[in-house]
Amino acid sequence: MSDLYKSQIRIKSFEFACEIVQFSRILKEKREFEIASQLLRSGTSIGANVREAQRGVSTKDFKNKFGIALKEADETEYWLELIEATTMEIPNNLKVKCDELIRILVSIIKNS
Repeated sequence: MSDLYKSQIRIKSFEFACEIVQFSRILKEKREFEIASQLLRSGTSIGANVREAQRGVSTKDFKNKFGIALKEADETEYWLELIEATTMEIPNNLKVKCDELIRILVSIIKNS
């Protein structure tokens, strides 16, 4: 995999985490503490696992960390859908960006 592709996922997952932090603050202002915490954990974990994957000691370790990042992205998508269905509108770009991260992560795992 090219370094450009690796840096794209790193940048996108970091930017996504920043947006999740901001949205979690809005949820907390609306007293949605539990769901804000769940979203914050899963949404920021994507980038943390991407970063760990890029320092993997083997291909197996690399794929495992990206697999965890994918699971966290799936969980984040779930929380966003749940928030939208029960609480409030979510910024549309969050769902789009989460879906994009999922597609990139699937591609990285398949091609590794």
